Amino acid sequence: MDKVAILTGDPNGIGAEVTLKALKFLNLPKDKIVLISNKSIIGDYDDYELIEIPYNKEDIKFGQVTKEAGEFSFQSLKKVCELKPKAIVTAPVAKNALHLAGHFYNGQTEVLQKYLGGDNKKAEMLFVAGDFRVLLLTRHCALKDIKLTKEIVINKIENLSKVFEDKFRIKNPKFALCGLNPHAGEDGILGTEEIEILIPAVEYLRKEGIDVSYPKPSDTLFIKAGQNYYNNVKDEFDCYIACYHDQGLIPIKTVAGDKAVNTTIGLDIIRTSPAHGTAFDIAGKNIANPDSTIEAIKLALKLSC
Repeated sequence: MDKVAILTGDPNGIGAEVTLKALKFLNLPKDKIVLISNKSIIGDYDDYELIEIPYNKEDIKFGQVTKEAGEFSFQSLKKVCELKPKAIVTAPVAKNALHLAGHFYNGQTEVLQKYLGGDNKKAEMLFVAGDFRVLLLTRHCALKDIKLTKEIVINKIENLSKVFEDKFRIKNPKFALCGLNPHAGEDGILGTEEIEILIPAVEYLRKEGIDVSYPKPSDTLFIKAGQNYYNNVKDEFDCYIACYHDQGLIPIKTVAGDKAVNTTIGLDIIRTSPAHGTAFDIAGKNIANPDSTIEAIKLALKLSC
C-alpha cells in the first residue's frame, strides 16, 4: 500500500482526538493517508480513506481500561501489518487493556515486531526530536531484568548505523553511548558492566568503522544535548544510546516535550508514534495537545520518502 497508515489507538483515550486535530492542521493530500479506525470512534470524518476495525459506539468509555478497547487496539495493529503501508503512525494504546483482551505484549512495538519481524528482525525504539535522537538498548522491562551483552550492544548499534544511512540520509553517523552505572562505573568501583560489556563492544564497533564513543556518564552527557536542542545548535552527536528506558526518555521528553516522537526502527516498515500515552484523565474533553502526533506524522512521511 503506497500510503502512510494512521491508527487511532485506544478508543477510550485521546488517540482519535489528537489524530484528527493533527490531520486538520497538516491538511495532507488524500492520496497520502489511510486511517485504521471505526466510524463510531471518528464520527463522520471522511477526509481520508478509512479501513474499519469493528467497534460498537456503546463500548466507548472515556478514561476506562476495557477488554473491548484492548481487542480493538490489537486488531488495528494486526490489520496494518497485513496492509504493509509505506509507514505506520500509531496513537497510544493501554497495555493493561491489551492484557485484558488476552494479548500479552509490553506495548505496540512488540506486536509490530511479531507481525513485521520476519527473518528474525528486531524492533528498536528510537526517540526523535529534530536532531536530538535517543536509541534505547532495552525497552519495556524492569530495571532488575536488564541483561546487556556485548553481542546485543554490537547488533543494535550496527542496525542503528544502517538506519541512519538508509532513512535519515546521514553518512558516517556519530553516536554517544551512555554508561549503565552511575559515573559510567567509575573504573569498576560502581559497577563492572562498562568494563566487561560496553567497552569491548565499542572497540569492536570502532574496528568496523562505526563512530561510537566509549561509555559516558549519562547525567552530564545529556546536559549539552539539551542545551543544544533549546538553542537550535547542531549537536556533536547524531544519536545518544541509552542502556535502559528512563535513562533515555527523561532527558528527551524533558527538553523536547510534545515535539518528541517514538520511532520504531529495525523492521521493514518505519513506525512513528506520539511520545505520550492514552491520557485517560483528559479523554473525551477535547483539550488534548496534538503536537506530538503532528510531529509523528511528519516524521513518518519524511522517513518513507
